[in-house]
Amino acid sequence: MSSTVIRGGLVITASDEIHADILIENGRVAALAAVGTPAAEAFTAERVVDATGKYVIPGGVDAHTHMELPFGGTFASDTFETGTRAAAWGGTTTIVDFAVQTVGRSLREGLDTWHAKAEGNCAVDYGFHMIVSDVNEDTLKEMDLLVEEGVTSFKQFMAYPGVFYSDDGQILRAMQRSADNGGLIMMHAENGIAIDVLVEQALARGETDPRFHGEVRRALLEAEATHRAIRLAQVAGAPLYVVHVSATEAVAELARARDEGLNVFGETCPQYLFLSTDNLAEPDFEGAKYVCSTPLRPREHQASLWRGLRTNDLQVVSTDHCPFCFAGQKELGRGDFSKIPNGLPGVENRMDLLHQAVVDGHISRRRWIEIACATPARMFGLYPKKGTIAPGSDADIVIYDPHAGQVMSAETHHMNVDYSAYEGKPVTGRVESVLSRGEPVITEREYTGRAGHGVYTPRSTCQYLH
Repeated sequence: MSSTVIRGGLVITASDEIHADILIENGRVAALAAVGTPAAEAFTAERVVDATGKYVIPGGVDAHTHMELPFGGTFASDTFETGTRAAAWGGTTTIVDFAVQTVGRSLREGLDTWHAKAEGNCAVDYGFHMIVSDVNEDTLKEMDLLVEEGVTSFKQFMAYPGVFYSDDGQILRAMQRSADNGGLIMMHAENGIAIDVLVEQALARGETDPRFHGEVRRALLEAEATHRAIRLAQVAGAPLYVVHVSATEAVAELARARDEGLNVFGETCPQYLFLSTDNLAEPDFEGAKYVCSTPLRPREHQASLWRGLRTNDLQVVSTDHCPFCFAGQKELGRGDFSKIPNGLPGVENRMDLLHQAVVDGHISRRRWIEIACATPARMFGLYPKKGTIAPGSDADIVIYDPHAGQVMSAETHHMNVDYSAYEGKPVTGRVESVLSRGEPVITEREYTGRAGHGVYTPRSTCQYLH
């Protein structure tokens, strides 16, 4: 393994900002020292990276991706190879993807399937959550085994009846199990039974365009499910992590629970912070590009989400990266919005969009790193290996140019999808170079990584609860 010194940059972590040089040896951070001090001058290495005028930040941790996810008769268009390469281009050096249990099959079989998809194909490191679609005695026992081997979080769905849906009894059982084994339940909180009624009624009225996807998946039904998930977790004595929070009313439920002292956590995604129902209403079926669940909300919800991120009622920004091409995939729902595959591309855009939020004054630089790197690493048992720059941490490091301008576009992105959800959006800030465990993956805007560099990373239990 080679050694590297990164000189002259502003090192930003969730807790500190310091002009420091960083010594990297054997894939890990060996030492930091303030720029110009004798300790820093003494650093020697085979490779020297000049970061003068740049930020030096931990690699992003995206705790919510769906590479190669089967959905609605098709598959997410990014493979683990293309998706992790795009992640690296966007300054993300760890993803936690979702392995899926098929109803009637074991958790183990689902996990093995996802290991086979990812192994040898990833440009950056990865872990897995487990989607639990079928709660029974065998599943509950398997949850204990998975936690022991480093799959420490389990996702359940209050939406998608007939596919991933769990009823309140199944949810309670899984939560009780996680209360015992240290696992963390992640919840897709939407009242899917009620939504299906509204979908059926909308289609019967001839309301088939993409914008109706947003109208039937009511904010109140997200808030109701969020409330119900919180109370079930309280009954079980278990922590709860609510994924892709999109609505003011759902944020209010999380804030109330946290004010009561409950171990309840919330994640939002860039699409809810930067896009809205205006996008879903774009003419000529273009709105289909923006169909995801929870859905995009009217623009006025954005202020609540930003406030939640500032007050720590929301702790994490992940992408829910689940790309489907417009041609041939999103188009499956022409004439019936309920058949549009749900999901947006975003794994490459998250760090840049959140830096734009710093530029726009929504969050501080350290909060940027906190919600994109440190907290997801802590939440999912990866810290301090991931999510920070400290002696002993993996040398997952991004050299970030805070002044470079760019325009987001499908022409220039590296995700395997034929459109950008942020087409034409100008942002300030850009990834210049990326190290993953000390190895250069992006070098001055050139891809120098390889499929198979990224390794599977077992996780400890949620570090917010100890």
